[in-house]
Amino acid sequence: MSFNLNNKKILVTGADGFIGSHLTEMLLAKGAKVKALSLYNSFNDWGWLEAIPPSDSLEVVCGDVRDPHFCKEITKEIDMIFHLAALIAIPYSYHAPDSYVDTNVKGALNVCQAALENGVSRVVQVSTSEVYGTAQYVPIDENHPLQPQSPYSASKIGADSIAMSFYYAFELPVILARPFNTYGPRQSARAVIPTIISQIAAGAKSIKLGDLSPTRDFNYVLDTCKGMALLAECDQAVGTTVNIGSNYEISVGETVEKIKSIMGSDVQILSDEQRLRPKNSEVQRLWCDNTKIHQLTGFKPDYSIDEGLKLTIEWFTRPENLKRYKTEIYNV
Repeated sequence: MSFNLNNKKILVTGADGFIGSHLTEMLLAKGAKVKALSLYNSFNDWGWLEAIPPSDSLEVVCGDVRDPHFCKEITKEIDMIFHLAALIAIPYSYHAPDSYVDTNVKGALNVCQAALENGVSRVVQVSTSEVYGTAQYVPIDENHPLQPQSPYSASKIGADSIAMSFYYAFELPVILARPFNTYGPRQSARAVIPTIISQIAAGAKSIKLGDLSPTRDFNYVLDTCKGMALLAECDQAVGTTVNIGSNYEISVGETVEKIKSIMGSDVQILSDEQRLRPKNSEVQRLWCDNTKIHQLTGFKPDYSIDEGLKLTIEWFTRPENLKRYKTEIYNV
């Protein structure tokens, strides 16, 4: 490893989101100077960046990665980019697939083009395990076939391909970081773990969920961010795809039972039709082979599923945090 994050000028797109805000905090703690991109809105709301104390090393900018001219402007004098900005909700991608192509594919193109023109030294394109679809073999390594089982997944496959094309065609130093299912404080209520916790915390006697049988490789958000940071510093990762995960598989149903146990809840689980994905779109099994990232960087998760869930529950059950979530409304 030779690319040290300390004192580097780093752009984080999607910094106002769940993972992006945690990554921004971690980079600041490592001594980086961070330019954090928040999606423009007329309320001047910086999303989860509002939870980060002001710092001389943090500059928040508002805009949209769909605008190529804006991307060229914000990447000037930047050493490294973590590109997280994306539409990520799978159910919404069934309703608005064009938006996903526009933001995810074209956004990646705009960021890579701007990085190339401005001489950025490293671009970390943040992917997702959803691109693998239902596991054809387990654990899933980086050679697993890609299966676009939702418009969201297809758009991320497209974004990843665009980013890697800039590595091959123009020698842009791209690293493709592919995290498996991240959870933790600040996550959207559309994700399964916050859905369960927030409904129980709000006093629900029964909670509505989709299919409980799929399995996932859940990762606490600080582990995901640590993996991204380690890959960013790793010269050997340039031009490659690297999974970030725990190598631990658990079903949604088993996760529900863990949460109920930690929270001392006897809540009843109800099946909600609108939360079910179309039959051939549901990804039934995800289990990460994290051999490559361990060999490249020494990465090991710091948080077990039980430890991560306890920290997540502790955050969600604070009244000031819980009130941000409309637990009675299904969020696509």
